[in-house]
Amino acid sequence: MNNSFFSRFTPREAKFFPLFKQLSTTIIAGADLLIECTKTNNHAEHAELNRRIKDLEREGDRLSHKVFDELNATFITPFDREDINQLAMHMDDVLDGINSSSKRIALYKPKCLPPYALELALMIREGAVCLSKISDELESLKSNAVKLKSYCKELHDIENRADDVYEMFIIKLFEEEKDSIELYKLKEILYEMEKTTDMAEHAGKIVRTIIIKYA
Repeated sequence: MNNSFFSRFTPREAKFFPLFKQLSTTIIAGADLLIECTKTNNHAEHAELNRRIKDLEREGDRLSHKVFDELNATFITPFDREDINQLAMHMDDVLDGINSSSKRIALYKPKCLPPYALELALMIREGAVCLSKISDELESLKSNAVKLKSYCKELHDIENRADDVYEMFIIKLFEEEKDSIELYKLKEILYEMEKTTDMAEHAGKIVRTIIIKYA
């Protein structure tokens, strides 16, 4: 086990922390592009922004696979192998959600995105910034446990706020939108965006598990 008596006296490789930081930086870049997506109703711009987001999503896949490869090549890891793998996977899921959201915007070509879309995109970026802060503090877990817990709580709060925004959007959508096709398009797009905040919170739950085990 990684937290065995023997492992306490064995150097642990820190190469995972830069990979988490690169992942979080890539997520922020994707969130910034998604915000741009929600600020325009130009379909050509949507397609170009989705192309750039897709490139970032591929980079996220590369980084998460790199974490998996490093786990297989590393004898002593800083945390439980499964937790490291799960954290990388959930962070990559956030990028997947950003890509899926922008892809729906590009493919569905809605007439006009509602202000709620920008609100959710900004919340996705807030979550991305939280993940970046977590990546900064993970290497010194014991001394930074309080900060890490606060970032995990922030991810939870963001997800709750996103739920509220999505519920308000759904109420307005069914009250005001008379075009059933447009209603379907907007519902699918914003559902995917709200779900992306869930993915960021899932990453926070893995961090809480790591804190319980090692802080």
